Amino acid sequence: MLMNIGVFFLWLSLASNGEDSPFMVRHFLVSWSALEYHRYWTALTSVFSHNLFWHLFLNMYVLGSFGDIVEEALGTWRFVTFYLIAGVISSLSHSLISAFLLNEKDLSALGASGAISGVIVVFAFLYPRDRIYLFGLIPIPAAWGAALFIGLDLWGLIRQSKGGGLPIGHGAHLGGAFAGAVYFLFYLRGKLGANLYDWRHSTG
Repeated sequence: MLMNIGVFFLWLSLASNGEDSPFMVRHFLVSWSALEYHRYWTALTSVFSHNLFWHLFLNMYVLGSFGDIVEEALGTWRFVTFYLIAGVISSLSHSLISAFLLNEKDLSALGASGAISGVIVVFAFLYPRDRIYLFGLIPIPAAWGAALFIGLDLWGLIRQSKGGGLPIGHGAHLGGAFAGAVYFLFYLRGKLGANLYDWRHSTG
């Protein structure tokens, strides 16, 4: 979270005359074009990159709500490793979908939401019946909530492929969610084994 906040202040401090810093644009935004120009590090740096306060606040709120619980279940180093991998996969997913589905190689992305989508999916697998609060108000089981968010991202991506939709990184979200599902089903479930459902948490 501190890294995200630090990069946010870099965006603010390096901006000039209301324009984003070319350094930040070059090194903290990911796109298929950026990867083609061998700026491979942007697949990771963009995961910690926010240039709008509301974007940073929302992502950090969700990360704080789910991240601590998932970290407790996984252990710190396993959690950090998964988070970074999910973030990179979400960046690659955005880049591939933008280039080959939306035909926009230069469409850039930034933000932690792809990695956080992976965290939410892992949480939903670990605690499928625990209540989460949709929009902070409506209590629903975690499994339903994760399925709803994935469904909304699929719908949003279909809309974007037809020239509509909102400027949201649905491809990144879906990539992170996919990483979370694969991580749980093919690695974490076997590691935790019989102790998997010994954990009991709820979120508010």
